[in-house]
Amino acid sequence: MNRSLYKGPYVQESLVRKIKKLRSENPDMSQVVIKTYSRKSTILPSFVGLNFDIHNGKRFHKVLINEFMIGKKLGEFSHTRIYAKHTSKKDTMVKRKGKDKKK
Repeated sequence: MNRSLYKGPYVQESLVRKIKKLRSENPDMSQVVIKTYSRKSTILPSFVGLNFDIHNGKRFHKVLINEFMIGKKLGEFSHTRIYAKHTSKKDTMVKRKGKDKKK
């Protein structure tokens, strides 16, 4: 369900304050990494070019924000689950034969 347009995009206030503070200290923000646990915050146009460390529940993932990410959530770029790749029977048989030869 989409958020009402009159409310505007949600961005955690502490994240906005942190970015404003860092921008005032460092005019060149390309080397600064912003650590955040806020996966639910929307990416704003002012975030373009910034480096974020987004927490996935276990560790932080580095993400460089570009213009194609505007309007999406930070959590969309830090996956919480590992994709389980399905293998064919041929692949498993080849792996088993390799293990038998080592013994």
